[in-house]
Formats: sequence, structure tokens, C-alpha cells
Amino acid sequence: MDAGALKNEALGAIEAASTPGELDELRVRYLGRKSELKQALRAVRDRETGMALNEARVAIEDAVDVRQSSLERAELDRNLTQDVVDVTLPGEELPLGGLHPITQVRRIVEDAFLGLGYEVRDDREVETVEYNFDKLAFAPTHSARSSRDTFFFDDTHVLRTETSPSQIHVLEEKAPPIYMVSIGRVYRRDAITATRYPIFHQFEGLAVDKSLTLADLKGTLLHVMRALYGPERRVRFRTHFFPFTEPSIEPDVSCGICGGEGCRTCKYSGWIEMGGAGMVDPRVFENVGLDPEEWSGFAFGCGLERAAQLRHDVPDIRVLWEGDLRALRQF
Repeated sequence: MDAGALKNEALGAIEAASTPGELDELRVRYLGRKSELKQALRAVRDRETGMALNEARVAIEDAVDVRQSSLERAELDRNLTQDVVDVTLPGEELPLGGLHPITQVRRIVEDAFLGLGYEVRDDREVETVEYNFDKLAFAPTHSARSSRDTFFFDDTHVLRTETSPSQIHVLEEKAPPIYMVSIGRVYRRDAITATRYPIFHQFEGLAVDKSLTLADLKGTLLHVMRALYGPERRVRFRTHFFPFTEPSIEPDVSCGICGGEGCRTCKYSGWIEMGGAGMVDPRVFENVGLDPEEWSGFAFGCGLERAAQLRHDVPDIRVLWEGDLRALRQF
């Protein structure tokens, strides 16, 4: 083969290359393993031919490097002159998240109680049996003391089943009058259903003063229910039993999904139970060294998930825990 003619052909083609892609194709054509030049170098048998072919190879390699540098500089110059960022233009709007519906409800509850002059607090989630059951006057045979209902770490420590132990801590820390509400996570070994979940949040309150009555309790709960659900939702109170209150009541809110007509969420009753409440049992006062003849009080506890479900008419409480953005973006 004529090494000089091949070199001149390659140098001309390389000089005419206008893009890095074209240059890369020429590199393969003239310097690749299957190129005419490489095949000739493998088959060379004399010194003069070898020197001529190597001279052509070096010249082509140098030409490729020079042209590549030239194309890179031209590309850089083009970017600097054409692809200029105008810093005065508004930037792209970043997507912003929102508050989880449970957090929204928690803030509504906090605002309602702060407006009434209550102290808002949270305490430890790992509690002792003494504070979670004993000092709250749970009977030794109460079902909540069973490992079937409660998560036990050992014989003396549990994941709190309610935020009620906060009430005992407050009663031991300060003298009445006391107006406080505790908000936080609690744990129970409940089956997962449309209205129940084994991990949930509670707001639980305590008021201790002189001459408090059941009417004060109902007025307080009605104030919070109106803040959560508005004036159009119906609220009712039913008598019930709780170990640490006497008398005890349960507040119910009319089901907004069916309008009180009955559906799967409200178990076809038209009402959804919010929690428990009642006047503080004298034994609880005695357990913390207070005279039940001098002091009276009321306590209440409701679930934040249940409140969020009722506020937004969510048919299944599991939606609030699944983390599905398609559902959460609606709030």
C-alpha cells in the first residue's frame, strides 16, 4: 500500500471533521485494529516499508489529537456564548411538602387547649407497670394488664397503652390546680381494622381543681370537638366504665361519611366513638397523696388518628399510616 497517499487522505479527512462523533469514526477507520494501516503494519517484511507506515501512523494520531482539542475548544466557546444562564430569571419552583393530617389535627388540638389555659406536654413512651396501671387504679385482673393486650418489655416495663401516666407524673410534680393535656404515641396489641391500629396518637387531658363537675368536662370536650369538626357535626355522650374515672362517659361523633345513616366505617351505627372520659376516681387522688374530699377533677383521652379520620371523612384509618402520597396530598 502507498503509506504517503493513506496519510494524506487521513489528514484531509481529519481536518474536515466537524464534530467529535465524526472524528471518532475517522479514528476507527484509520487507526482501528481492522484498519488498512494496522493490517499493513502486521504484514510488513522490510525496514523501509515499516518506517513509512509508522511515520503515517504517528502523523495520523497527532492529527486526531490536535483536531480533538480544537473541537473541544470550539464546543466550550459555543457553550460560553450561547448557553448563558440569565440569573435574573425566576428559578424553577421546587415542590413543597405539607403537614401530615395527623400533625394538622394535633396542632388544632394543641391550639384549642392552649386557648383554655392548659399546659401541653408529652412524656416517655416506655413506662413502668406502676405508672401505666397501678397508680391509675387498674384492677389486678384487668385485661389491659395481659400480654395479649399490651406490649411488655419485662415484668415491670411496657410500651405505654395510653398517655394517662403523664397525669400521674404531673400530679406528683406539682400541687393543684392543674390543667394539662398530654399528646403522643401509644401502643396496644389491637387488630388492624378500618378504625383501629396498634400504634396511634392520643391527646389525654387532666383538670384538677376545687368544685369541678361533669358539666365542666362535657363543656371542655364540646369545645374541642367543635374546633375539630365544626358546629354541624353531632356529639353525644354515653355512660361507660374506666378504672380511673367515676362516673365515666364516652363521647361519640356522628359519622360524616354516611351522615349518620350507617356504613362500614361506623359499623352501621351512625356514630364513631372518640375515646373515654370521666371524673377522676378518688383512689387516683389517694395514690398521689391528694385529698379527694378537697379536690375534684376530670380526665379524658381521644385518638388523633380517629380525630383525623372523622375530620376528613376518611373511610379507613390505615390510609393515614400507609404513606401513600396519592392519599396524603389531598390534605
